[in-house]
Amino acid sequence: MNDLNKPDVLRRSVLGTELTEAEAQVLAGRMGVMTLHDRETLVSEGETRHTLVLLAEGRIAVGKSVGPNEETVYQMRAGECAGTRAFVDGSQRKAALRSIGDSTVLTLEPEAFETLLDTHQRIVYKVMRAIFRITHANLMRANVEGTELRNYMTRSRGRY
Repeated sequence: MNDLNKPDVLRRSVLGTELTEAEAQVLAGRMGVMTLHDRETLVSEGETRHTLVLLAEGRIAVGKSVGPNEETVYQMRAGECAGTRAFVDGSQRKAALRSIGDSTVLTLEPEAFETLLDTHQRIVYKVMRAIFRITHANLMRANVEGTELRNYMTRSRGRY
């Protein structure tokens, strides 16, 4: 993605669904771009980096440590975000992010985002709403997967 149009990528993502073109331009100006190669690690589990990551192109594996191994628990698609919890509350990363093939990501640091508080409060509000929606969707997906696993284990109410 050599000619990356950051505002366009942002508006097509879950993070920028409410942003106007002008707002996307402003936020995109605060975002960085990183290109990852196959199997390159963007973030390690337990890391204290608070960067919000938006996958612009490619695929990213979300991995958790299971004993000595790392297991992929989710595969991100273009337009999805990772690192919402670390971005908002400064906690350690709960999962690793590793590129599957070549990928391009937009990055947003909390400090760069916070510079918008005095001048672009609506953008901050819309982004925080989006982060809430992302977090809620992740929680709902985890609840569904937990229910499916419980049904599988108890062999009830499921088609297994």
